[in-house]
Amino acid sequence: MRNLIDFILSHYHWFIFIALEAVSIVLLFNYNSYQGSVWVSSANSMAGLVYEGEAKIQSFFSLTRLNEQLSRRNVYLEQQVKELSAALERDGMDSTTLSALSNPTPYKLIPAQVVSNTVHKKDNLMTINKGEADGVRKDMGVVSGHGVVGIVYMAGRHYSVVIPALSSQSSISCKIERRGYFGYLHWEGGYSNLAYVDDIPRHARFKLYERVVTSGYSSVFPEGVAVGKILHVYNSSDGVSYRLQVQLYTDFANLRDVYVVDNSAMREQLDVLRAAQDSLYKSKN
Repeated sequence: MRNLIDFILSHYHWFIFIALEAVSIVLLFNYNSYQGSVWVSSANSMAGLVYEGEAKIQSFFSLTRLNEQLSRRNVYLEQQVKELSAALERDGMDSTTLSALSNPTPYKLIPAQVVSNTVHKKDNLMTINKGEADGVRKDMGVVSGHGVVGIVYMAGRHYSVVIPALSSQSSISCKIERRGYFGYLHWEGGYSNLAYVDDIPRHARFKLYERVVTSGYSSVFPEGVAVGKILHVYNSSDGVSYRLQVQLYTDFANLRDVYVVDNSAMREQLDVLRAAQDSLYKSKN
């Protein structure tokens, strides 16, 4: 013990130097947005491999719980199929229904797994094990079997960083299902299963526990992806709209399997529309 103390005393300046360097690095990456984004990106291969190894170990010990969740989900989906089949038999399939069933959706889903995730910070980040080599690009939407997850913030070669709905930087266009009134989903910290939808118009008519889904007004998410259900209704701070407290369907604390939404067809349509609008504007001027 005395030898250890003598060693520390004789080299104390090196220990002080290392401690000051560590504090400097923490301050640099926590209080500078660019350096922070590079540090926490975890889109590089080395960090991604470390996170993925850790995630595999954790997933091995949670297989029982995941199997239970899958079983419950399968029962729910089977019930939904039965109800849909009964409705089609009762009402008959018209030409519109047949067209909708025969034409596939214009987007594809890229399966991925969450290898790193936080839920307790103001601006949480998530890392998935798919990147540009798998077709993942910046600003693509990410969903799970239960609902909306977030939007791709940075894509590396084999790993990508996602800004989840549990972030103050997230803003997702949503609407009340079958009502058409839309607003924007925000999270303000606190519970990982609660968020808010702002800017719902005052003339809107709806009920508690109705579903909130994506609006489809952007190329990020297709229309109708589940978000959550309405728990409470508040007045906005300026009194001109409603604010909805929403219980999120996605369990972010236990999230593992996700899908990246490749909505390239919709994005191409929007690009063509913007180009046409720009051309029209230039011709008028």
